[in-house]
Amino acid sequence: MTELELLGPRASGDSLGSAVLKASAEDFQVDEVLDIPLSGQGEHLWLWVEKRNLNTEEAARRLAKAAGVPLRTVSYAGLKDRQALTRQWFSLHLPGKADPDLSAAQNDTLVILKHARHSRKLQRGAHSANGFTVRLTALEADRAALDARLEKLKQAGVPNYFGTQRFGFQGGNLFDARQYAERQALPEQRNVRSRLLSTARSFLFNQILAARVADGTWNRAQVGDLLAFTDSRSFFPAGEAECSDPRLDILDLHPTGALWGEGSSAAAGRCADLENTVAGQHAALCAWLARAGLTQERRILRLPIGELTWHYPEPDILQLHFVLPAGCFATVVVRELVDLVPTGQTESPCVF
Repeated sequence: MTELELLGPRASGDSLGSAVLKASAEDFQVDEVLDIPLSGQGEHLWLWVEKRNLNTEEAARRLAKAAGVPLRTVSYAGLKDRQALTRQWFSLHLPGKADPDLSAAQNDTLVILKHARHSRKLQRGAHSANGFTVRLTALEADRAALDARLEKLKQAGVPNYFGTQRFGFQGGNLFDARQYAERQALPEQRNVRSRLLSTARSFLFNQILAARVADGTWNRAQVGDLLAFTDSRSFFPAGEAECSDPRLDILDLHPTGALWGEGSSAAAGRCADLENTVAGQHAALCAWLARAGLTQERRILRLPIGELTWHYPEPDILQLHFVLPAGCFATVVVRELVDLVPTGQTESPCVF
């Protein structure tokens, strides 16, 4: 499937040119933002790990093996890209045990930068954000146009699509999800089941967002919308007064779209009509998600880009620095600027 089919239209206009992303691991750096003070004591050993060209699950397996503990006792907040230089937290449950020698886990692809004890394990989704340093190389685009577009994105944000990474190489995960949905069957392996259900949900959300981008309502509230703050998972209905809330203008409050599950859209009015229309177009996927027991949830349609700065280290290199909420994709920011030239690499796991 094409990128346009998996995501949807750009909101900022046509691509301004082309560039290469991830020519090296250093071109895509991710730092997990975790605002949890560690007590220095407890049954859980927390590790701040730098990894290069290594996915999160493989890093967890190496830490478990070196520590001599079951893999299930290793926790992390979120998955990070394999084709990248990333820094993230892990925790190991070590009740009644001393700190293990983890040197066997370390090499040029994994380094433990610091460690500390804590009373609780690291929970999935515990991080508040991810900081990115993204370097676009072989850049072919007008610098003045790029600067103007970046200023616009800084003020307006971008559509909060799930990136193509979520759907696997050439949309393979979505193909598999549709195969299971047609049979209304679930994969036996838990990790495969989770991945494909997430893929289906993400695709449906992207279809809803694409329709809102197309009609120009992705970044403004309508009566019947459900609104949410950037860092909150709760939401509330929008009436006439809420549609004029000044927090919408400063990118603190946003309209949301459905993460599909049992039942119909929780929105109202035209917003519900749009979401239920999308659901009707993909009825097998929606029924499959409901059959799996997923409940209706919401995701913000607009992605604010925090602390965005940029410079040009070389005439054909653009380097970006920014922070995104957990669960959001740096590649959808880049997509609003340029087309990415394929490098022959397959899609890497998503960052969230």
